[in-house]
Amino acid sequence: MRSVSRAVGASAVALALAATLAPVAAHAATTAPAPAVASLSGAPGRVLSVPGLVNARDLGGYTTYDGKTTKWGTVYRTETLSKLTPDGVNAVGALGLGKVVDLRTAPEISADGTDKLPAGVTAVARPVDDTSLFAFIGGVVRSKDPVYQQAQLGNGAAEARMTALYKGFVTNPGNRAQLGAAIKDVANSTKPIAFHCSAGKDRTGVLADTILRAVGVPASTSEQDYLLSNSLRAASDKALRDQVKAAGYMQNPDLLIPLQEVRSGYLTAFREQAVADYGSFGDFLTQGLGLSPSDLLKLRSRTVS
Repeated sequence: MRSVSRAVGASAVALALAATLAPVAAHAATTAPAPAVASLSGAPGRVLSVPGLVNARDLGGYTTYDGKTTKWGTVYRTETLSKLTPDGVNAVGALGLGKVVDLRTAPEISADGTDKLPAGVTAVARPVDDTSLFAFIGGVVRSKDPVYQQAQLGNGAAEARMTALYKGFVTNPGNRAQLGAAIKDVANSTKPIAFHCSAGKDRTGVLADTILRAVGVPASTSEQDYLLSNSLRAASDKALRDQVKAAGYMQNPDLLIPLQEVRSGYLTAFREQAVADYGSFGDFLTQGLGLSPSDLLKLRSRTVS
């Protein structure tokens, strides 16, 4: 059952389908090839090749407005580390992490498993709400009713739910508090640090976007980092849709694609909500996320050289 969460795109989809696809779930881990890429050493290879992960990467190497560069080997974004193989744990250990920040909620962790961390790495819980997508998707998929599934997910309905999710990262006070605390974790870290949600794409994506823009990386560059999740997760997401159809739960599993993918429109909804509520991105950082000028200076010093 655990491998379903690794194969699917959004955390809500992952957990909902884990309960329904247990008989076929084990196949997912063997059908999704690992991305062809990078080194763990902090060299200029963005994507990390870690057994048990498909969406892990370094936030180093991005040029800021003033011509400086984000540091390699300092901040990493991943999906859940609960699927790591023993070799994967060793590979993560080679990163020299001091902390791993987990953005998943308690019910997600209960269903999906705790992180498998190397010795000496501190786990930090910063749960960010997923607006009950878990319960919603579980009901839709388990219905096995193609008409109901089309009504709930088709004709832009799935995209609308994802847009609402991203706006909720701003409008929910608890979410703002946790995202702000996670940024302070990064700013105050003395060793490399990683953060993740379930699939490493939505909550992880907006946190990475906020950090990169806060230290001076252009919004267009940060957006490209955000969109990279699509190519890294494409094979495993497709394998999951194939399983859903083969198991008889959905005649048209492509209805799940808007939930599995990241999209520029989703990120735009997050960014625009922040400006709508706080007047500017800078005020969102300070007033919305509770970051002081000192926090932002430490974040910049920690992540840019």
